[in-house]
Amino acid sequence: MEMSTLMDPALALLDPTAPPPSPGTVAERLRGLLTGGSLDLPLPGHGDTPGRWAALARWGRDDLPLARLAEGHTDALAILDDAGAVAEPGALYGVWAARSGGTGAELTGGAGARMLRGTVRFCSGAHDLDRALVVASSPWGMRLVDVHLDDPGVRPAGDSWTTVGMRASDTQDVEFHGVGVPDDALLGDPGFYTARPGFWWGGAGVAAVWLGGAAGVVDDVVATLRAGEPDPHQLAHVGALHTTLRATDALLARTAEQIDADPKADHRTAAWTARAAAERTCRTVLDLAPRTAGVAALSRGGTLAQRLADLGMYVRQHHGERDLAALGTEVLGTGVRATETRDVEIRATEILATEIRDGEGPR
Repeated sequence: MEMSTLMDPALALLDPTAPPPSPGTVAERLRGLLTGGSLDLPLPGHGDTPGRWAALARWGRDDLPLARLAEGHTDALAILDDAGAVAEPGALYGVWAARSGGTGAELTGGAGARMLRGTVRFCSGAHDLDRALVVASSPWGMRLVDVHLDDPGVRPAGDSWTTVGMRASDTQDVEFHGVGVPDDALLGDPGFYTARPGFWWGGAGVAAVWLGGAAGVVDDVVATLRAGEPDPHQLAHVGALHTTLRATDALLARTAEQIDADPKADHRTAAWTARAAAERTCRTVLDLAPRTAGVAALSRGGTLAQRLADLGMYVRQHHGERDLAALGTEVLGTGVRATETRDVEIRATEILATEIRDGEGPR
């Protein structure tokens, strides 16, 4: 039986025929994917989660800022489906949930008079999306609000993203100045956003984007080496990079299959594991790729330096040792005191529930 994989054989790691990125800005290309139907991915847990994650990985391999926005849109569609809501035809969506540094959206007022206020950091696609699912605090718990971004009370707050990594994702702080929230804009009950099984599936789907971004870096390294005469050390690095990409690819594909086989099961540990594996792969790529390609490949045009900057920023959604500690707690299970386990579970949920995992990169 053939092993499942997220990476399309036509885009195999060492295949020089991989297609170049399509022309246009990230916003133009994203709109093109929408109008062409490419953003209509299979819903997670509905029988083709591997196909869904394969598309996310391909977008990440092509262009990480584009993939970040595409993933946000497709995640929003999955959330709307979980809530029994219908997406607006032709609209580009995002999911804005950051509560970094004491900021975040707040929902006030009662039925017929609800208002959304506050500043949400790290809102990718701040100027070009049509709607966003915004996580907001309220006296009744955390609520998810479907917001029309053409409302005059929705205001991107200048140029609040000043680093080169993921800059093309148009990630900005967004201020909400008394945006009216009708009853039908509230999705689910309080706590719905993180209580869904799909919350964990979405977190693992982001790892597929990371994997694709790592593969894109390695594509550039391989192209550089093909143009020269690689030494044995460079060849060894290529072998190591190929191995870590394929191992994580296989794990993600297997995790996706497990979700489809039993969508009602608790796949939280599997999602954490897949994310941890993808993060480790990205760190290996970020370490080995510059050493393998050399300074000329980094400094004389091409996409390698930008890909590295984008990947290094985006993968920091993972919290390293803190996320690994949460995973370790799950592995130990009853061997850890209940209060400690609960504290770690709460913290891990909070980490995954923020757009930027406590301010360290765009979601």
